[in-house]
Amino acid sequence: MLIMVILQMSSSRKVVEFFYDVVSPYSWLAFEVLCRYKNVWNIDLKYKPAFLGGFFFFLGNIEPGSVDNKQRYLLADLKLISEYYGVPLNPPPVFNKETLLEMRFVTAIAEKNQEENVLLEKVSRELWKRAWQNNLDNTQPPSLIEAGLQAGLSANEVEELLTNAKSQPIKDKLKSVTQEALEKNAFGLPFIVCHVNGKVEVFFGCDRFELIAHRIGEKWAGPCPIKTTM
Repeated sequence: MLIMVILQMSSSRKVVEFFYDVVSPYSWLAFEVLCRYKNVWNIDLKYKPAFLGGFFFFLGNIEPGSVDNKQRYLLADLKLISEYYGVPLNPPPVFNKETLLEMRFVTAIAEKNQEENVLLEKVSRELWKRAWQNNLDNTQPPSLIEAGLQAGLSANEVEELLTNAKSQPIKDKLKSVTQEALEKNAFGLPFIVCHVNGKVEVFFGCDRFELIAHRIGEKWAGPCPIKTTM
């Protein structure tokens, strides 16, 4: 009887897919809120590392930082949202970075730990902190090594992941996840896909949580439902 109840509870959980690139500060803001809510809402949160540069290539998007007025707005907007969400950001004046190796590294972690999100969460957060709190470069292997070690990986584990990050299967996986988001009509990141009762709802950005809660039948209690420290 107990096993049946557990199975029913598991099957009733709503699947929420979170597509992100660590180059995106808005992805970090959404990531932290979802991390806080994953044990508050009845959801199965699945992280989907994607490559934001792929969206610019396939859709012909213009990078936000290439439009002066938009960049000035984004810097002010990030400051306001980071204060509201309790995620301390320190945006650099210019934040256009190539993250292909970085996201292949994250994808290698996701593939190695498919049933466990803790390590993926830790490494992703370290990469965001390096770029968006400390203005450090994450585009070179030594930076990724430092982030991996800071997240609790051993030197041998980091070396293995960096090797895997350069392999064709990992390159193909990152491409396929990016393509998956595009096929779901994503045009940027973060992109959140909710599966509820056989229906799919998609949301763009880090400020749609009230609507997400409404659609999945949960309650929105603000960005910090449980006090957390980072």
